[in-house]
Amino acid sequence: MAHHQSAKKRIRQNEKRREENRYYAKTARNAIRKLRSIEDKEEATKLFPKVSSMIDKLAKRGQIHKNKAANLKSKLMKHINKINAPIAE
Repeated sequence: MAHHQSAKKRIRQNEKRREENRYYAKTARNAIRKLRSIEDKEEATKLFPKVSSMIDKLAKRGQIHKNKAANLKSKLMKHINKINAPIAE
């Protein structure tokens, strides 16, 4: 157990930050799942900026790598563009 006041404070701060980080990551994951499940292009297009912002914030905080964030956004955009798209034959 920590003996110094500063070490005790650091433990409290780390726990608080960990909880906040888990909340933001889980919220973003759920938003991504929701966006992937949407079959209406207009609704998906409306939701995309919010999800994209969540992903960018995770990358900014260092919870995910910036390249992973870019890949996620790219795949989501591809998904949106594929909705109701005519199949070329």
